[in-house]
Amino acid sequence: MQSASLAVSAQLLPVSGERPLLSGGAQLEAGPLLDDPAAWSAFSRPVDGQADSWESHLVIEGMHCAACALSVEDALRSVPGVASASVSAGSRRARVRWQADAVLPSGWMEAVRRAGYRAVPANDAFASERRRQETRKALWRWAVAGLCMMQVMMYAWPAYVAEPGDLTAEMEQLLRWASWVLTLPVMLFSCGPFFSAALRDILQRRISMDLPVALGMGITFVVSTAGTFEPQGIFGREVYFDSLTMFVFFLLTGRWLEQRLRERTAGALDALMNRLPDSVLRQRADGEFERVAVRRVLPGDVLRVLPGEAFPADGVVIDGETLADEALLTGESRPLLRGVGASVIAGSHNLNAAVQVRVERTGEDTRFAQIVALMEQAATSRPQLAQLVDRLARPFLIGVLLAAGGAAAFWWSHDPGHALMVAVAVLVVTCPCALSLATPAAMLAAAGTLARQGVLVRRLGGLEALAEVDTVLFDKTGTLTRDAMVLQSVSTRAGVDRNEALAMAMALAQQSLHPVSRALFAAGQGEGVLAWRSEQVHELAGQGLRGLVSPPPGQGGVTQELRLGSRAHCGVSLAAPAGPHAVLSDAQGWLAIFEFGEDIRPDAAATVAALQAQGIEVRILSGDAAPAVARVADRLGIREARGGCTPQDKLAFLQAAQRQGRRVAVVGDGLNDGPALAGAHVSFAFGQAVPLAQAQSDFVVLGDSLAAVGRALLLARRTLRIVRQNLAWAVVYNAACVPLAVAGWLPAWLAGLGMAASSLLVVLNALRLAVAPSHKEAI
Repeated sequence: MQSASLAVSAQLLPVSGERPLLSGGAQLEAGPLLDDPAAWSAFSRPVDGQADSWESHLVIEGMHCAACALSVEDALRSVPGVASASVSAGSRRARVRWQADAVLPSGWMEAVRRAGYRAVPANDAFASERRRQETRKALWRWAVAGLCMMQVMMYAWPAYVAEPGDLTAEMEQLLRWASWVLTLPVMLFSCGPFFSAALRDILQRRISMDLPVALGMGITFVVSTAGTFEPQGIFGREVYFDSLTMFVFFLLTGRWLEQRLRERTAGALDALMNRLPDSVLRQRADGEFERVAVRRVLPGDVLRVLPGEAFPADGVVIDGETLADEALLTGESRPLLRGVGASVIAGSHNLNAAVQVRVERTGEDTRFAQIVALMEQAATSRPQLAQLVDRLARPFLIGVLLAAGGAAAFWWSHDPGHALMVAVAVLVVTCPCALSLATPAAMLAAAGTLARQGVLVRRLGGLEALAEVDTVLFDKTGTLTRDAMVLQSVSTRAGVDRNEALAMAMALAQQSLHPVSRALFAAGQGEGVLAWRSEQVHELAGQGLRGLVSPPPGQGGVTQELRLGSRAHCGVSLAAPAGPHAVLSDAQGWLAIFEFGEDIRPDAAATVAALQAQGIEVRILSGDAAPAVARVADRLGIREARGGCTPQDKLAFLQAAQRQGRRVAVVGDGLNDGPALAGAHVSFAFGQAVPLAQAQSDFVVLGDSLAAVGRALLLARRTLRIVRQNLAWAVVYNAACVPLAVAGWLPAWLAGLGMAASSLLVVLNALRLAVAPSHKEAI
């Protein structure tokens, strides 16, 4: 999906002397370009098994709340040919499935535009520049509001502290006029986005959080203007310019900080998606290098990647040596040495030296593309709690408007001016921002933290389910253990040196690809043992090897015929070890017995112990033989383990545990655990074993660290606690402030401060999930 460097961007950026096809305002009119099927792969991917069906990921600009997300969803779903649409208010991203034979991208993008928002491809190269421009505008609006607020407060202060007779009527009127003039820039410039969004809502006959806020601003300004120019009118002579400018300043401060914090919590996805360069140096036929767009890179091309650049495709180093940072892609936190013959992956960073790379895979075929697809899926998913809040957003806002109208009607007979200001306080203080942010802010922060630790979250709802887990079912092979075997013990007959026996066995083992032979040879190499020489080696499939073996030059000894393999092949009768083994024999009988065991992951025991310490019941379900499963379970301290399980057996056991009320997580390699992974409450797959797009799991572990499962469990529990705290705070805040506002005890400026502080508190609380847990919590 990212191979074209996205959306319009890959075809718009000037590379190697090219002129951009679009620039400036023309970037916004890219419909014909997006309708070109050749450009679809830049921001969409075909849906497997469905003809002419595509899935696109977008960033929605202009959204501020859950009601906005629902409006965008409705706009997209109303377009014929759009099969489904999902919009996340937390990440401001959308996922759209559409039929190419019924609608083109410009069609559903135009629907979003008509709804008052802007849809841009998720990897649009101009999106970051637009964000910077919007940030500068927001800062200018904030600065104007702050400067005018301070001046208005200075002019309002005498009225608060003056004793009767200290201020003449002319001076008081002059101060009010000055305050009115200073409030105009705030209303016309700083409040512009609120009024434009409210007008959009009215024209579209819908409601979002901007409508009550804009109504509050407008009513306050009208009442204060009437008090300035017609003090004897129905609204009286009270003015609220200081409250209005203070409210706007607090609101803009809160919104700007909220946006910065939101970008930080969801920053892992953006950081990953923007890792690919826009252009790269490619070798021409004459051996010189030219800079070309990444979309033009093909398998077989030779690229020169400079220090500080990202590798644009999967490939092999053919010249040079460097260190590569693969932290976000493999979970490996340390830079890895990559020399001639070493593989490099798209999206990893070249840290310290220029290298030449021959491209093997580009675009959708790269691991980078699969990781981005998973993270995009997570960014547009909505947990159950968030879906519930989103469904309540519009009724809540309607209730806010009704409550404000009721409060104004109640107070109108007492004082119309005061009645309207009570309505303003109700409109402002009951803004549902905190409620709509409570769940997605925490979930996105947790997903970003896990991504930095090498765990991809495919479905944000998986964090909710993981927090409630009380049972973890592990597959054995490829999950608790590695695929290779390890040498555990060597027994020799009297007078035979252990290392000499190992060297002789290595001479035969190096001629075979059998797993036992490979494990034996690797063990000798790891111990620094030099293999003897061999000749005339013959292998009998399933039995073993035989051949002539002689010591290296300079060592004493004679050439002799040896056998390596099963007891029957070696012609010896010995008590069989419990696990995999190999016998080495000569003409006189057995020389040595090599016993092997499964290579249990180094952190498996600690991970199992940590899960059990958290009250989690740990079990093993494996398709391997029961004795092998029992040995691994015994070494890891797992009491219940079953071997010889088919995928259907695993699923049946899982369903039986669920019927008993268990909340079950399944951890597998993704190869033969598909039914169990899909049927579990929550599931993990180790991404090295299976294409990520095919992993039927909620979480994908990119590296080989089993401890990632334990860390994810702890983080999920922390996340659910913080979500509940956020929701509790939002409910308590609204329950406490609404009666105060209706009673007329809450001024507008304080209501604005409370609303901004409420949203900020929710996001700041969620941001705690971006901080690594303490040492005591870490697994």
